[in-house]
Amino acid sequence: MTATTPPTPASQPPEPASRRGIQTLFILVALAAVAIATGQLRWETVVTLFLFVLILGVTVILHELGHFIAARLARVRVLEFGVGFPPRAAVLRDRGETVYTLNWLPIGGFVKLEGEDGDDADDPRSFAAQRLPIKVFILAAGVAMNLLLAFVIFAAITLTGDPALGVYVPYVDPTSPAAAAGVQVGDVIERVDGRAFSAFGDTSIVTALNSKVGKAVTLTVLHPDGTTVNLPVTLRTAAQLKANPDLGALGIGRKETKDPVTGAVLPQIPLEYRATSDRVLYPVPTALHLAGDRTVTATQLIIAGVGDLVGNLVTHPTQPPQAAGPIGIAAEIGNVFFTVGPIYTLFLAGILSANLAVVNILPMPPLDGGRILVIVLKSVLRGRVSLQAERLTYVVGFALLIGFLLWVSAFDIARQFGGGQ
Repeated sequence: MTATTPPTPASQPPEPASRRGIQTLFILVALAAVAIATGQLRWETVVTLFLFVLILGVTVILHELGHFIAARLARVRVLEFGVGFPPRAAVLRDRGETVYTLNWLPIGGFVKLEGEDGDDADDPRSFAAQRLPIKVFILAAGVAMNLLLAFVIFAAITLTGDPALGVYVPYVDPTSPAAAAGVQVGDVIERVDGRAFSAFGDTSIVTALNSKVGKAVTLTVLHPDGTTVNLPVTLRTAAQLKANPDLGALGIGRKETKDPVTGAVLPQIPLEYRATSDRVLYPVPTALHLAGDRTVTATQLIIAGVGDLVGNLVTHPTQPPQAAGPIGIAAEIGNVFFTVGPIYTLFLAGILSANLAVVNILPMPPLDGGRILVIVLKSVLRGRVSLQAERLTYVVGFALLIGFLLWVSAFDIARQFGGGQ
């Protein structure tokens, strides 16, 4: 998604801006360090903000890089490539026809094209002078770059091995196969028949065990004292599982039920998944195919989520949306990083990149999909849409987008302070 030209002219000398930018940056870092040292600011908050800015910045900058590369390939003049949003902090490079800038708001970037607002249609290198397929190619390139980034992130994970999840044992039924095999409360079941299970896969240890009813399997179990043992066990039969499905094939964990003797209500004891030291490795072709599947799945889930969000916004505008704005995303990034680690955070970054692709292709000005819709309508109507009407469409769309972000952010804030679900 391209942006408007920053107020600072390209001819501004870079040295004073660079010095001011560096000095201000050092002051901000020093103030943050003092706030952390005095307990006014938690270091977890600083790390969360850093990760949020890093992930959002990389995904948006690469999105804009897609526009930039496509424009260069189409020989459309690029006036400015900005990292961050204005006000401008420094000019990184001012040679040739493109000025490269560093800006103070670290939430992405922008590309300014010649004639992107409909001006300079007589200039053969302006965006306005291009044929419809070229315009669509340039506008859609950012979305393609975000999908490519999501695929690269997922491939980096699958090629190096998915993290594995085991099952923490919170309860062992005295008559179960688990009890007979020596499984104890506090154990973590890490593998079944030597197989570890991906944290990002469709199959877990529990579902794998329930698919092997009546069979003999070997469990790799980590005891609380750090020792690991292999325990042979014969799982419940299909008839036993049907008679008492709450305990599963192994007999660990349970839903709320009644004691068959006393009739007393026994509380639910849910299973918990725990990260293990295993990695689930794949052959290279399988890893790449799996990365592609995850990119498609993430995109499909986000499309479905957008549909649900629009439906809920129309029918229940006062209820908390099943979506997060910038504040909610930042909180989720911090929660994932501090609870399950960097690999899971990287996986979340892949989902966010696919999210950005889907959002930007929506037919709502001033998003890329909205701009494509406008230029297609202009082409179909053969110029009967005036430049003023086109610009007004972008202004109204931008106002609606800001209003939507404020609406979602209000619920984000409520969630953080315990006022929302």
